[in-house]
Order: sequence, then structure tokens, then C-alpha cells
Amino acid sequence: MISNPSPPSAGPTPAAVPPPDEHPPGCVIALDVGGTGMKGAVLDHGMRPLHTVHRPTPRADGPAAVLDAITDTLLDLNRTAAGSGLPVHHAGVAVPGIVDDVRRRAVRSVNLGWSELPLATLLEERTGLPVALGHDVRAGGVAECAMGAARGAEDVLFVAIGTGIAAALVCDGRPLLAGGYAGEIGHIPVPSGAGACACGGSDCLETVASAAAVASAYTARTGRPVSGAADVAALTAQGDPVAGEVWDRAATGLAEALATAATLLSPELIVLGGGLAEADRLLLDPVRAGLAERLTFQRRPVVVRAELGDRAACLGAGLAAWRAAGHPVTWREPGHPATAGRAGAPAR
Repeated sequence: MISNPSPPSAGPTPAAVPPPDEHPPGCVIALDVGGTGMKGAVLDHGMRPLHTVHRPTPRADGPAAVLDAITDTLLDLNRTAAGSGLPVHHAGVAVPGIVDDVRRRAVRSVNLGWSELPLATLLEERTGLPVALGHDVRAGGVAECAMGAARGAEDVLFVAIGTGIAAALVCDGRPLLAGGYAGEIGHIPVPSGAGACACGGSDCLETVASAAAVASAYTARTGRPVSGAADVAALTAQGDPVAGEVWDRAATGLAEALATAATLLSPELIVLGGGLAEADRLLLDPVRAGLAERLTFQRRPVVVRAELGDRAACLGAGLAAWRAAGHPVTWREPGHPATAGRAGAPAR
């Protein structure tokens, strides 16, 4: 990511957890670093949080301060694990921007001020912990595939819609990396007339369908400030005509971009997450309808809401840590209701 309503009709399906006798002793540390906050956890092999932390990301103090804050958080989680007598096998860290998992570098992050930063190596030197580095949205997508809304699916597009918009592509069961550049769906041009994007392009999906764009569009048209996209969603549900127009434009832009992605990638499942997806069917229903209008011969993906919420990236970092430690977490559940009935969209 170049920048990161009505209630659901049914709760998420509980994730399958390996039985205790299959768990290796010890734990991993997982940390999701966002532009405004960090979420960390000590996780056992069943992905159960033994300890969690939430801390602000001091990006206003500069990139060095952010690096210090990540280091301190990892060290604190390590001390907590040691105090409980738990050996730490590995740490997983998920960050925003362009992240090269293989080279273990934060290639570019506008929000955090990083450029070609050897982040994993620096964190290992500072903490003494082995570190697996990944992208926050890819981590979230992997977690949704392993233990969330996409369990049992092999070809998945996970789209996180927040301040910006980014995606994780899982093809044949494997996340697509492409040097860290895969998944920038927020910068697909859509016919919106919204104008310049922060990336240097124009009419990008982010300029019309991100949470920030939805809120600012409503304020610009009415002169009435709103605290975020959730306010616009609530106004839309109440019948506010301007809010409805702004919301429809966002849903149309999403359908347009997803149709392009479906044509190129042919996912069986599209999972929508992030703040905007909290509107549930208020967003999913028009996106499903718009996508169906645009597809002809293509495989028609089922569109569902993410299940893991703001825990997804932290859980994905934990999965990466267990994998790097040589103890990948396996899930016995062979399928999931989201992958059934692909001819039509599920009601949830």
C-alpha cells in the first residue's frame, strides 16, 4: 500500500486448531506494524495468543524512532515469553509499503519513511532474535487463507480497504511476491474523475474507494466533516442521498478494479477486509452486483467479508514465524463454507 452499517448476519466460523499433543513447545513472537499503531503477540503453535500488546507507531518522530519502537516491542515480548518459561523459536514482523520478503528488506514505505532498509537484519542485530519479514496485507491474506474466511481455497484475492487499498494474491495456494510489488490494486485506474493520486498517477482506485477518499468526498460535497468512512456508511444506510452517491461511486470503483483482477488472476474467492468492509452487506452487495455485471466468460469469484479483522496481519506474521522456525502450522479443516456454492455469492 503506497499511502495501509449493518451487522453481519452470522458470526465467523471458528478456526480449526491442531490438538495440544501436536504442538511443539515454546512460542513465536508476531508483530504487525501499522502507520498509526503496532499489534504484537506471543503465540503458541495453535496460534493462541499467550500475551498481546498494542502500542502507537511514532512515525511523526521519524524512521529511526519507528525502528527503535519495533525493537523495544520485540524485546518486551521476548522478555514476557522468557518470564513464562517459553523458548521463542522465531519472530515474524509485518510492515506496510513495498516489502521484499526474500531479500528481507523494506523497499519503500511512504508512511514510515523507509527506503531499501535491511529491516530483518537490523532487527536481528538489535534483538538477537531470528526475524521473518513480510508485508502487512500479504500476511493478512495468508492468515485469512489459513484460518479465516478463505480456508480451503487455493486461488484467493484478499483486498484490504483502509486509508489506502492493497491486496494479497494467493495463487495455487502460494502467495505471489514479485519482489514485493504484487498486489497494488489500489493503483489500478478506474473511470472516476477523482483526479491525482499520491502515487503520482490519476484516477487510481484509492482516490475513490479508500476509507479516506470516501470520507473526504462526502465532506467536500456537503461541507459537513465526518470522522471517517463509517460515518458515511451509516448515513448511506439512513438514506442520505449524498452519502449514497459517494458510497455507490466507491462500490462501482471496487467492482471495476476487481473485474480487472478477476480477468487476469481468476480467483475463486475474493475476501474484502479493512475498515470499509466493516459495513458488511452495505458494501458487499453492490460490489457483488457490479462485479457480476462486468464478467462474461471469466470464472466468477465468490465475494465475502474477512473474518479475522485487525488481527489478520499479526496472525499472518505468526504463521510466517512458525514456518521459518521449521514448524509450519497446519489446519485439519479441509474446506470452509466460503468456498462452497461458487456459482452464487453467499448471504453473509
